[in-house]
Amino acid sequence: MHKEIRFSHADLMSVESPGRYTGGEKNQIIKADVLAQLNERGECDAVRTAFCFPDVYEIGMSNLALQILYKVLNSEDYTSCERAFSPWHDMDALMRRKAIPLHTLETGSPLSEFDVVAFSIGYEMAFTNVLQMLDLGGIPLLAKDRTEKDPIVVCGGPVAYNIEPMADFFDAVFMGEGEELDLEFIREIKKYKDAGKPDRKALLRQAAGIDGVYVPSLYQPEYKNGRFNGIKPLDNAPAVIHKRIIKDLDSVIFPDAPVVPNNNIVHDRAYLELFRGCIRGCRFCQAGYIYRPVREKSVETLCRQGIAIEHNTGYDELGILSLSTSDYTGLRELTDSLLAAYEGRHTSLSLPSLRIDNFALDLMEKVSQTRKTGLTFAPEAGTQRLRDVINKGICEEDIMSALKIAFAGGWSTVKLYFMLGLPTETMEDVKGIADLAHKIEDLYYDTFREMGIKPRRPEITVSTSMFIPKPFTPFQWEAQNTREMFMEKQTYLKSLIRSRNIRYIWHDLETSVWEGILARGDRRLCPVILEGYKAGSIFDAWDDNFDYERWMSILVSHGLTREMFTDGIEAGAPLAWDHIDIGVRRDFLLRERELAYKEVITPNCREKCSGCGAQCYKAGLCYETR
Repeated sequence: MHKEIRFSHADLMSVESPGRYTGGEKNQIIKADVLAQLNERGECDAVRTAFCFPDVYEIGMSNLALQILYKVLNSEDYTSCERAFSPWHDMDALMRRKAIPLHTLETGSPLSEFDVVAFSIGYEMAFTNVLQMLDLGGIPLLAKDRTEKDPIVVCGGPVAYNIEPMADFFDAVFMGEGEELDLEFIREIKKYKDAGKPDRKALLRQAAGIDGVYVPSLYQPEYKNGRFNGIKPLDNAPAVIHKRIIKDLDSVIFPDAPVVPNNNIVHDRAYLELFRGCIRGCRFCQAGYIYRPVREKSVETLCRQGIAIEHNTGYDELGILSLSTSDYTGLRELTDSLLAAYEGRHTSLSLPSLRIDNFALDLMEKVSQTRKTGLTFAPEAGTQRLRDVINKGICEEDIMSALKIAFAGGWSTVKLYFMLGLPTETMEDVKGIADLAHKIEDLYYDTFREMGIKPRRPEITVSTSMFIPKPFTPFQWEAQNTREMFMEKQTYLKSLIRSRNIRYIWHDLETSVWEGILARGDRRLCPVILEGYKAGSIFDAWDDNFDYERWMSILVSHGLTREMFTDGIEAGAPLAWDHIDIGVRRDFLLRERELAYKEVITPNCREKCSGCGAQCYKAGLCYETR
């Protein structure tokens, strides 16, 4: 008999943000037939998936992939999907004290009762939260310790492209986009369930035959002289796992009635996804390569979805989502159509990732319902030389001319994003960040002087993050700066910014170093992560919770060092992710790396095809231009 677990009123009132744990949101999906079967006999015919997001509710419910796959996994009769999130420290402690298992929001079912427990992992710093959720859910942490009675534990998301530091904890890993892949996998689970779950290992061998499914237990890593030396497939497993993509975004399921959260969340709005992929090819950006090729939705589909989402959620703001909104070819037609549909309804559009020009500023004027919000630019580097190295594709003149238009239009708040530690960076490049910020400050006052208007003070924010060499980028072989090098650059930049109109903020450098270790790590890190979790490390993405010295101590205790993972890698050396194929070829990435050192720009994909390899998918922009 199914027993629903719910927190008591007293429990909820004793923790921060009790709405994280109650469920009952508008548009949540509870399948009546599944619930009836659970109540009648304690099990159901459908494959049940607990979709887990390893961070707090407010962050997880801002994730569009969660909403999409929740809809997909509830779209067929043979499957149902429910949600679970990482409980914050206070609730974690309460659950352990009272022996309350982690359970889903929809039916209050413990994670251990599900057929599949699926994680969406967007960043390496969430790794220990995966272990927290498994632990609280009553599921053995290591895949080798699970039996036929335990759920199949899987994951997907951008981090999955190098899952080796977490390989010991997952039964299967999904490479690429999940709308079709997830259902193919669930159909295999359905056969396994209908047969009485006879042989877990045989199921996983069968699942490894699905294109895009990686079963870590079927691969053996090899090491030589303290270095990763390749990975060997076992039991006739595929030598290479190929990324899956959706070729036609107009035909795929999209949630036009997404779950509306109980709490105010990080990005508290509805979303439309314009396209997948990016034409730009910034050499540090993993997303720009793993999501190739570019595939757009039609304006007609987007308008239909945008109108339905507003009707079905009650949101008064619709976010237009992509890696580079300005690159959507139908942007003007789309925004005009949506604004016309929303006229008189007090619904606005949010347009991130715009390249600022006359059209964009005109558009921002039209969609703004209140005061002018701040402008955001991501020059990434302070000098033109370094912007060419990273293939940013903009020059200082572009930035200044766009800001002059913006300042003349009444904008006074600007945020500038930069990276420290980029390949070939010198202290002159660091100084260039401060120089650019001061030039923008001068431009602001010059613009108003030319207009004969007395300006109010500008608000200019300079924000720096730390370069992390990511798999499947041209910089995947590069060394990462040490903590001391990052600190020297931060201190130097801070000393150069003296205007009261310019504020300098920076990302924590110690978390960046640990993220760099995880990003290019291999299976030797699995016991390190497990020990870190047992020592109390969770929510590492939250600076107040991160303990750098603890992680370094554990790393050394396992005979490992930071340098093993953050030093430069020889171009011909085996990489921990070599058995994964994203379509973009290794020789192309090496060519881009060479062009970076020559400070040569590669044209964007609409200007000229550079032959990266993504044409193999015969889809989207690559297919259209062949």
